[in-house]
Amino acid sequence: MSIYADTNFFTYLYLEDGGSGKADQLMQEQHPVLPITWLLKAEVINAFEQAVFSGYGESQKRVNAELAASCQQQFRDDLRHGIVMKRMEVRQSELERLFEEISLLYTAKHGFRTYDILHVASALLLKCRSFWSLDKRACKLAKLEGLKLI
Repeated sequence: MSIYADTNFFTYLYLEDGGSGKADQLMQEQHPVLPITWLLKAEVINAFEQAVFSGYGESQKRVNAELAASCQQQFRDDLRHGIVMKRMEVRQSELERLFEEISLLYTAKHGFRTYDILHVASALLLKCRSFWSLDKRACKLAKLEGLKLI
């Protein structure tokens, strides 16, 4: 795996992008097979439902239950087909070790969130070279850890 995309990227890709934005363009240009860990899958599924709860996505487009259900199904289908996504596992002991290392190194100074650290640590453990996110804080951490941003 060379590219890791976080929850923010997938949420934008499925809920906001609609096949015409930056996330879809990256997918078309790069043709990646993105790793999906248990954490990432759980977060993406919950993010779709959270968008229904809040009522709006980033573009202020109304996210209703039907749109979220459609995104859920498309995400599951894409994962099952394994063309653009593939289930990958990281060892919990390694993830815990690297999480603590990164947290102790950066969080007091930069205020990184738990999930951002978990995603960056997962990307590093999966030997990814690039990190895709639309979240500035997650991108800052990924860059500090030597991952390329697109």
